[in-house]
Amino acid sequence: IFPIIKLFAIEASLMVNEILTNYNIVKNNINKIVNKNNIIDVTNLIVVTKGHIFDNIHPLIKIGHQKFGENKIQEAKQKWLSYKHNNDKIELHMIGHLQTNKIKDAVQLFDVIQTMDRENLAIKLKHEMQKQNKFCDCFIQINIGKEPQKHGVMPELADEFIKYCKNDIKLPIIGLMCIVPIDEDPIGYFIQMQHLATNNNIKNLSMGMSNNYEESLQYGSNYIRIGTKIMGKREYPTLKK
Repeated sequence: IFPIIKLFAIEASLMVNEILTNYNIVKNNINKIVNKNNIIDVTNLIVVTKGHIFDNIHPLIKIGHQKFGENKIQEAKQKWLSYKHNNDKIELHMIGHLQTNKIKDAVQLFDVIQTMDRENLAIKLKHEMQKQNKFCDCFIQINIGKEPQKHGVMPELADEFIKYCKNDIKLPIIGLMCIVPIDEDPIGYFIQMQHLATNNNIKNLSMGMSNNYEESLQYGSNYIRIGTKIMGKREYPTLKK
């Protein structure tokens, strides 16, 4: 039994070392792009930890990383709720589709909601924020590729919805978020997102992911969501929402 335990310990150590190495590679790439393109805005790196156990996330916290993203409420609660209770420096981003029946848990647990995408969600989220006296920063998700399988506001309806959320509901909207079509050149979509942000006086864009974060930085993205490039393949199936 002891050799087996030792083998698991070695494998766990190798995985942690690989994650830290990947993290440093991504950080170095970001710095190179920022310096090369004279980017002034701070780049917010959100490490996406869905499908990964907390033991493999904690080493990133130990070296000072504080911004993480999760897709599913139930999984996020199991991994983060007790830890965040005693560690208020952690900034947790909801980056998955948010169901209205999970709003209470989302407001309690998350610091940033990146997937605001419909009117009834906006109304109920504002009500719950007032109830908990906790006002999470929000991004409006844009379905920039108009893909039927994805969530988000259609681009042609975005201006109206942004104004509704900011002016009528008075949600703390700080940015726009998108997931570009995976098999297409992302640059045209990034440019469209830039125009939407500029037209609506919105500073922040959450656009880049593992396969396109380098390009996204050059087109105004100052929030990037990196999962696989840092954490590797998911260790277990994500839990239900």
